[in-house]
Order: sequence, then structure tokens, then C-alpha cells
Amino acid sequence: VSEADISREAADIEMDREKYVEELRKALIAREESAGKYNFVISRDEQSRACHFSYERNLKDGSFRLGSLKLQEVPSSAEAVKELIGYCLDSLGNLQAKTEHLQRENERLVSNWSDVEKRLEKCVEAKEELEADLYSKFVLVLNEKKAKIRNLQKLLSEAKESAVDAKRARDSVAITEMAVKRENDYDASTDEESENPAWASLPSALERRDSSLLGSPDIVDPAPRRKRRQRTTKPAGTGAKVAAYEAEQPAPEKPGLASQATSGQRCPDWDLETLENSCEPEDLFKDM
Repeated sequence: VSEADISREAADIEMDREKYVEELRKALIAREESAGKYNFVISRDEQSRACHFSYERNLKDGSFRLGSLKLQEVPSSAEAVKELIGYCLDSLGNLQAKTEHLQRENERLVSNWSDVEKRLEKCVEAKEELEADLYSKFVLVLNEKKAKIRNLQKLLSEAKESAVDAKRARDSVAITEMAVKRENDYDASTDEESENPAWASLPSALERRDSSLLGSPDIVDPAPRRKRRQRTTKPAGTGAKVAAYEAEQPAPEKPGLASQATSGQRCPDWDLETLENSCEPEDLFKDM
């Protein structure tokens, strides 16, 4: 069959030439997967003593004719058989060479695959060793970090406890100082209160003496007589006792306005006992 015949058949069925050649190859080469998909019909023409060979492809709803060939009788069948046998042998040799080439290629790929597999196993082992090493290092680092964290937490708790203890100590010291200060203030106030009555009793005694002197009734004598001033003799040792008593007593405060007003009516620097014992009415009027 010439290429022109193949091109004409492809044009008749409106199919691309490459695709048509692929369909013819599938139809004419018997294979297991092509069984039942194609139909082949041979018809003989009695007049021309020629044969028609047609091939069709089976579809779901019918068949599709791929093409037909006209087979003519050859004058020498031996030559035709020889050519067919030679074509088959050449095709077989080509296929055998391809098979050997593919086999060698397959062996090479298998060898490469085994090498790759060995390398992959080595890589996997190295990866596992590296992971184990990294895991052990990670565990060590993690344990160190945990230990540092625990130490820091311990130091922090100790610092907090020391701060609390220091605060408590300061508070206790402050409370103690306040208590001591209060006790000192209380002792000072009690000392002042114990001293103040002695100082306050003297003016009150003087005022009572002044008031008793002023409150005494006046002596009225229409004819006073001048008598000799009689002084009572003091017993021995009285002056020394009085001087010692006056030295022990604190200096009296200045009298008020009322005491100053009444001081003009009393004899200066004389006490009530001296007036009662040594002064006569005439002497009092004379002194005034």
C-alpha cells in the first residue's frame, strides 16, 4: 500500500493521517486488548480473480469502516513469501535489539535503584542518629533551663521572704520605738504632774494665809494705849529650821493683781504668825 492510498483513505473518513495510521496499526497487529474491537472481511471477485480486504471498528451502535485493500494475485508466490519472511525476520531482529537495549537499560536502572536504595538507607540511618543526638542535646538543654528556672524561682521566693522579714523587722522596730517613746512621754508627764502639786501648793497656801489675814476682824480701840512693844522670844533652833525650810522650798510665783492690791494693807515681809505674836494694835497703826 502506498502513502497516497493511506492519505486518500484518511481523507475519505475525515481523520488525521497520523491518527489513521495509528488505528490501522492497532487493527492489523493482533493483540489481546484489540480482540473483539475490529472486524476483517475478505471478498473474492470471480471476473478479475482479485480479492478485497476490508477492516472495520466495532462501536456500540454499529461498526465504522476504516478502509479496504485490493489484493491481486502474484505470478510467483515464492518471491512474495520470501519477501514476507525477510520482512518478518528484519522486524524480529529490530525488536530483539530493542528488547536487549531495554533489558540493559532496565538492569542499569535496577542497579541505580539499588544504589539509591542503599544511599537512602544510609541517609535514613544518619537522619535517625542525628535526630537521636539532637533529641539528647535538646533534653540536656531543657533540663538545664528547667534547673535555671527552678533556681531563679527559689531565689525569687527567698528574696520575697527576706523582703517580708525585713519589712516585719522594720515594723517591729517602729512599733518598739513608738512604745518606748510613749513610755518616755508617759514617764515625763507623770514626773511633771508629781512636781506641779508642790509648786502649786505654795501659792494656794499663801493665798489662804492672805485671805485669812484679810478676813480677820478689825481691832477698834477708841483710846489706844501706847505700850511697849513686846516681842516673844523664839525658842533656840527655830531660826535655823525656818531658814532651812525656806531654802528647800522653791521661789513663789508673783502674786496676782488681787494679792498686789491687798499687799498695801498688810505689813511687808511679815507672816501671819509674826503679826499675831509680836505686833500690838498700837504698833500696827504706827507702822501704817
